[in-house]
Amino acid sequence: MQKLWQMVKKYPFSTVCFVLIWILSFLPFPEMEPLEEVPFMDKWTHIVMYGGTCCVLWTEYLRKHTSIDGEKLFFYAWLMPVLMSGLIELLQEYCTTYRGGEWLDLMANTTGITLAVGYGLLLWRLRK
Repeated sequence: MQKLWQMVKKYPFSTVCFVLIWILSFLPFPEMEPLEEVPFMDKWTHIVMYGGTCCVLWTEYLRKHTSIDGEKLFFYAWLMPVLMSGLIELLQEYCTTYRGGEWLDLMANTTGITLAVGYGLLLWRLRK
């Protein structure tokens, strides 16, 4: 538990973003007629939500470290968010009556997370 608290203190903005994803993922949302006409609006939302969160994570990581640990970053900044996204999709499908899990949502989330990796690596290269 102490290690978790240290991570929260070290990455406060990322923590807030991840908590918001969990909250937003289980709130029932009303249909929004004008936005439904935008093609793939839901998928764009997933890409921005997960990509933005992971960009915040990369920014906080790079502000606190002078070098990068590829294994830790792969685990915490790519694999864990992808697994979290999959878990949320499964919980939406099987544990709610008002939300559904979708493979395309998982793919959109993974796309956002992967784009954030590109952002983080670019930011790291520019910082050198």
